Order: sequence, then structure tokens, then C-alpha cells
Amino acid sequence: MATYAIGDVQGCLAQLSQLIDRIGFNATRDRLWFVGDLVNRGPDSLGVLRLIKNLGASASVVLGNHDLFLLAAAEGIVTLRPKDTIKDVLGADDSSELIDWLRGRPLLVHDESVLMVHAGLLPQWTSAEAVQLAHEVDDTLAGPDYREFLRDFFHASLPSWHPSLTGRMRRASVARVITRIRSCTPAGEMSGFSGAPEDIPPGYLPWFRVPGRRSAGATIVTGHWAALGLQLEPDHLAIDSGCVWGRYLTAVRLEDRAVFQVEGPRPTR
Repeated sequence: MATYAIGDVQGCLAQLSQLIDRIGFNATRDRLWFVGDLVNRGPDSLGVLRLIKNLGASASVVLGNHDLFLLAAAEGIVTLRPKDTIKDVLGADDSSELIDWLRGRPLLVHDESVLMVHAGLLPQWTSAEAVQLAHEVDDTLAGPDYREFLRDFFHASLPSWHPSLTGRMRRASVARVITRIRSCTPAGEMSGFSGAPEDIPPGYLPWFRVPGRRSAGATIVTGHWAALGLQLEPDHLAIDSGCVWGRYLTAVRLEDRAVFQVEGPRPTR
């Protein structure tokens, strides 16, 4: 039995199929962990969702910011932009089934001392606190108030995280961290920076580089930061290697950290 963590697919169905073949995946004995952003920007978000959903219990998925965007688009909460490529999902005969399945995916998956989230954690959170906070959001997404949560996430002026936050702002702020963080101050103030780590604005650090980070005892698997690229450290595996931008789709076998890659599609001009 092996567990393979796979980076941001973002609608690149051909590359995902090639990667699954390359690792010799066997659904009866192996597991696939998907780090979120299954959809958008690539050519076949619909095919990606159908493939992963059909994997059943052999696949574990966490939600990324693009996946939340799809959920919001399905409810008319956000408007598609020219660069979005999720119309195929919204117009499909099985759209409602796929959206309901996606809405049931969590923000965090963990197995013993390994956690997977899309973007990262605040340095103030322990891994146990992160699990609990993520569950609060999961319960909301699976419940009747999920539309209000999505409106807050995409349209409200969200406060910085503080343990005293309650209700809707608490859950939306947690989701913002888990699905969007790249860099922050030592006090946990997030930046919107998305470029290369060496260009981070003064006063900010990659979230996983903050001294005294309280989740350092766990191995955390993340995607989201394509400019960071593949980075394997003792307590952090960053596996978004920019497939949709023409670089690579990556799988890392968690048992021995063996790396498997396929080239991404050629960028269109």
C-alpha cells in the first residue's frame, strides 16, 4: 500500500491520467491525496472532477481556493472572468452531482502526523487546532448555511484571524488562511503576495519559515504556491509545481518521498 500526494491539477486531465499511469496506481491497495485546486485555468475541469469522484474511497481531496470559486459560481455568488475555465462543469448534465460531491470535501486531511491542506496554516496554530478549525468550516459547507459562508468568503471584508472570532467571520477567516496563505508576518498577518519567495515584501516570511511555528511537529503537505515550486523538507512538502503554467504535475509517495512528474500542457499565447 502506498499513498501519493498530488499537486494542483487545475483541469489538466491529460496530465493527471498520465501521472496516475506513471505511478502504477492500484485502487485496491493505494491512496491518492489531492491537495486542492482540482479545477480552473486548465482545459478539462469537468473530466478531472469526474475522474477523481469515480476513484471513490481511494482518493482524498481537500478544497482549494479555485474549488471554492466553483462552488460559489454554481450558486451565482461570483461572476466568471475571462481566465476562468469552469463553464464545462457548470453546464454538464451531472453538474449538480459533481458540485454536491465537491462541497462535501474537507479543508484538511490528516493521517497520524501528516496533514494536507491547500495553502498552509497560521504559525500560531498547532496541528490539532488546525484540524478542529477546519472541521468547523467543513460542517458549514455541508450544512444549510453554505451559501452564506461562500458569500462571506468572496465578498465580505474579512478580519485577520483571532481566537476570539465567532460565527460566520470566524469560519470564513479560517478558510481564507487554509486556502490562500503564502506569506505572513510573525504575528500571523497575511499578505496577498504570490510571487517567488525571494521577492516577498519586507516584514513577511513564507508561513512555514516563521520562527516558532506551532505546527512544526507535523509534516504538512501543501500546494497553491506555484512560484515556490516543488520543495521537500522534513516537516513540509510543497507540491504545486505549476502544471497549468506548462511546468509539471507532481506526485510524491509519502512513505519514501519518491517524486513522480509529468510535463504540463504548453501554455497558449
